[in-house]
Amino acid sequence: MDEKTIPIFPCRSIDETWGFYRALGFEQTSYQKSPNPFLTVRRGDIDLQFFGWKQHDPAGSLHMCYISTPGVDALYESFRGGLRTALGRVPTRGLPRIGALKDMTYGVRQFLVTDPDGNQLRIGQPISDDFEHSPVPRDPVAKALHMAVLLGDSKEDPRAAARILDHLLASGESRTVPQQVKAAVLRADMAVRLDDPSRARELLAEVRATDLTDPDRAALRDELSRLEDLETALG
Repeated sequence: MDEKTIPIFPCRSIDETWGFYRALGFEQTSYQKSPNPFLTVRRGDIDLQFFGWKQHDPAGSLHMCYISTPGVDALYESFRGGLRTALGRVPTRGLPRIGALKDMTYGVRQFLVTDPDGNQLRIGQPISDDFEHSPVPRDPVAKALHMAVLLGDSKEDPRAAARILDHLLASGESRTVPQQVKAAVLRADMAVRLDDPSRARELLAEVRATDLTDPDRAALRDELSRLEDLETALG
């Protein structure tokens, strides 16, 4: 017998929730307005359920689930495209939002989606047989980037990530071009999340002015995709 887990999330409005997940490419499998608001949606093998709760506070939500997929890049681009069509942009801060696609230090390639009620989907594809955190690098630049990615993209703590990146960018540590671009784009992302658009624009302009080789661009595909989303968010 095959078992399956289906998360049940709170939401303030099943209509608003349905609009968001419809933009992501989900289909509605059930809808009940009364006596108790309830919604179920499906996309492929992903099933999600929602119950209406007007007192739910999205800002304090700690609800989340993990979704494993063999095609994380395709799903990421599909979600981004759906949100861009529905909202006219790819939201990277506030609610709802979609995070960057990254190779994480614990053996998955992953991105985060947070819906209008603060419910978070962590979506990843295994890229290793080892899901333990990789050792923290000893090299100061690599260590700073490692910790900033964990804090900014996994823990969603932009202030802590920004402190690490500010120290790195102000230091005299020698950095490769890809390392400099990674630090600048990630710091720009943290600036957007911290409502500091001038700092974000300054950093993104520096990246745009950087002369990148074809190998650099290949190594920085995730960062360059994030850069485009940030520029759109900044207008």
